[in-house]
Amino acid sequence: MPPAPRAGDTVAGGTRLGAPDIGHDRRPRIAVTLGDPRGIGPEVVGRALEDESVRSAAEFTVVGPSGTSQRPNVETGTWIVGGDAALAGQLAGRAIERAVAMAMAGEVDGLVTAPIDKSALLAGGYSHPGHTEMLSTLTGSETAMMLASERLRVVLATTHVPLHAVTGLMSIDRIERIAAVTRAGLAEWFGVGEARIALCALNPHAGDGGRFGTEDDTILAPAARKAGLFGPYPADTVFVRALRGEFDAVIAPYHDVGMTAIKVASFGAAVNVTLGLPFPRTSPDHGTALDIAGKGKADPSSMIHAMRMCVEIVNRNARRKMQRVE
Repeated sequence: MPPAPRAGDTVAGGTRLGAPDIGHDRRPRIAVTLGDPRGIGPEVVGRALEDESVRSAAEFTVVGPSGTSQRPNVETGTWIVGGDAALAGQLAGRAIERAVAMAMAGEVDGLVTAPIDKSALLAGGYSHPGHTEMLSTLTGSETAMMLASERLRVVLATTHVPLHAVTGLMSIDRIERIAAVTRAGLAEWFGVGEARIALCALNPHAGDGGRFGTEDDTILAPAARKAGLFGPYPADTVFVRALRGEFDAVIAPYHDVGMTAIKVASFGAAVNVTLGLPFPRTSPDHGTALDIAGKGKADPSSMIHAMRMCVEIVNRNARRKMQRVE
């Protein structure tokens, strides 16, 4: 994985790192959840906080259970070594709820989340299939999941749903709403005005005139026209074109086609960003990695990228608000 970013570097999503500048009187305040206590979340959070480029960028408040390798500033329960998935999911969910409440109350300016185990979250009593859906519910926001790196930005039109359900979820209205959230997020959080956004096709070869499905002609193409998107273009070309700089972002119709593209292009350097929230939320591009948790093997690079991107978005928002006042 790439080395941790430093001040002045270009990081995931095309942002530039500089000195904290949210205001004259304070640094950005960022909540960081520990994720699933069985996974590598506590380890990568702890190692990221040891990095000078992270520590100097903001004031970080760790939210989560006690009993892990990383002591929380705001405790939301106690993890017991050897605890089951239900306890892990319950504690992870509580941390998310608390951190969101802090952000909504203005106690912090942004949120960084360590990975959770979705099946554990369900076992712990939460029906949300992932962070994105839970954050949307907790804030009452229309959201979209974006994976961003220096090389590529991918937004998912559908997230954690079975593949057989994707076709039924495709609609002109859905694509329009995702496009609107994406355009606003690129402008406000990444400084990309007049964004060039492409739509990835659903079927092989964009349906090949109906031979491999009609959804691209009957749903995606009209949606692209209404939303001001380019495409739909086949998946085997649209991401290559974006990597070459033709597009600022690509909207993918389903989870794996988008996630595969961004992870092949930038694994370890990409950041998960929830667009549409009233505050920035970022997360590393990897999962809980239960198989290496506690072995000292976890690489904190993606968590460092996520923390620094959250800080940069907070700073950009602050600069924009100050310019409006002036």
